[in-house]
Amino acid sequence: MTRQLRPVELDFVEVAPVRLVFAAALEASPQAVYRALAEDLADWPRWFDAVSGVVPTRGGDSRDVALRVGVTFEETVLASDPDSRYAYRVDRTNAPAVTALAEEWRILPGPTGGSRVRWTFAVDGPPAARAFARLTKPGLRHSFHGAMRALDLRLARAATH
Repeated sequence: MTRQLRPVELDFVEVAPVRLVFAAALEASPQAVYRALAEDLADWPRWFDAVSGVVPTRGGDSRDVALRVGVTFEETVLASDPDSRYAYRVDRTNAPAVTALAEEWRILPGPTGGSRVRWTFAVDGPPAARAFARLTKPGLRHSFHGAMRALDLRLARAATH
């Protein structure tokens, strides 16, 4: 059963009670990374193991996301800044206890080429949900870094073909 979450805006990623922030360096250009995040949504499951499907809705202004563990999200895109940022909030989910959730992907040019990706996972809920979110940090870190390695490899292969 899906539940409606509190609608939050882009500033939530900076002020949320729980903010989990992860970063990785990629060889791929900011343009290629942005395309993979914001435009090639159907390919997410090919590089992000936790994701089983992403479908754009409302002309790309929102998306439906399914995770392999059975959690689903109906999301609204909050920012789609070419080559630098992609962010969205969760409007509806079947995940228990969470009352607000947003994610932001920042893409910066790397100091010696490539790009630097920073993912912020921002969440609110009752104290138990906040504590649980904090406990998931190691798993999310592992998932993020695995996804970034797989994405970088995928983009490198695409660049050579």
